[in-house]
Amino acid sequence: MNQTVKLKVKPAHVKSLKAGYPLVKKEAILNWRDLKKEGTVIELVDEKGQFLGKGYYGLQNKGCGWVLTRNPKEEMNQPFFEKKLKVAIDARKSFFEDEETTAFRVFNGEGDGIGGLTIDFFDGYFLINWYSEGIYRFKEEIVQSLRTIAAFKGLYEKKRFAEKGAYIEDDDFIEGERASFPLIVKENGIHFAVYLNESAMVGVFLDQREVRKAIRDRYAEGKRVLNTFSYTGAFSIAAALGGAVKTTSVDVANRSKSKTIEQFSMNGIDYEAQDIIVEDVFNYFKYAVRKKLVFDLVILDPPSYARSKKNTFSAGKDYPDLLEKAIHITEKNGIIVASTNSSTFGMDKFKGFIKKAFHQAGAEYNILEEFRLPPDFKTIKSYKEGNYLKVVFIEKLT
Repeated sequence: MNQTVKLKVKPAHVKSLKAGYPLVKKEAILNWRDLKKEGTVIELVDEKGQFLGKGYYGLQNKGCGWVLTRNPKEEMNQPFFEKKLKVAIDARKSFFEDEETTAFRVFNGEGDGIGGLTIDFFDGYFLINWYSEGIYRFKEEIVQSLRTIAAFKGLYEKKRFAEKGAYIEDDDFIEGERASFPLIVKENGIHFAVYLNESAMVGVFLDQREVRKAIRDRYAEGKRVLNTFSYTGAFSIAAALGGAVKTTSVDVANRSKSKTIEQFSMNGIDYEAQDIIVEDVFNYFKYAVRKKLVFDLVILDPPSYARSKKNTFSAGKDYPDLLEKAIHITEKNGIIVASTNSSTFGMDKFKGFIKKAFHQAGAEYNILEEFRLPPDFKTIKSYKEGNYLKVVFIEKLT
């Protein structure tokens, strides 16, 4: 059994913890230096010694641990994890029954009661993401829980807790039957090739499922589409299947081209009829202005932070300027899909960025639709940062 350390919470942080805030931050703890080994069970108390919660010590970029239970008698053992996982998997029953979608999230960290842990389903395979060495110390209990409550072909994992949040390269396979890669999954009938045995990113971001469906079903027909920061081209695939005249995918990573070609091919789309460009998006915007290129639908989904040879981008600081660049190459009455996965600001501030960008560009706009995380990415009200995804469909009026 893991060692338990009692942590005293500073008065200023007691209220939020009592209200259900699950993240433990060093600045909230009086004696955080008592923490030596990740995976240590922690018991949080106020300065009078009254119990506040129990969880584990695990270093992430967000904090130093998570509260998992408000019951002082509950133990961090295999039955505990099994109960949490069963509730989460049972709640996704409709996803397991949907023949048109075979890739989705089955456990979403603190939203399902265990911060630092996510589990995704890919056509019979579970992929476990460990976000700290602390939660990884409970690997056997969690894997045993999956063996007990769920049927699967095989288990894979991603250890995402190296220094500075880097991904730890490893074999990634845990047990069961090894998948043949690429593993072909479906999302609302769209096919995607995924690789559970490569880097931390497997080929498609599952949290954008509803956005891709909207693009395919309601926005792409007859449109010239620009997909920036395109990764493996998932938005481009959705647009092409929705009847786009042509898609242009732009990403600075060399591998993006071959990956995007693969995704087009998986869906029977002639990739040679599309433009797939390996280029810094900021440079492409300059090129598009010089060549007087305009698009009817522009998808802007940058990472929260990105660095290239000449440009550095931080969503919290630079998004308005990036959006302004997109506005200038969007046709009148065209649509911009503005998206961010930054957890450092909310939807209201993001809409403020949109307002600022259009003001800078001297253009008018109308908000058509908004998207947050899909239902399989469960969140809790007491942890607003967990509902990180913000997507706004904007019509450029002038």
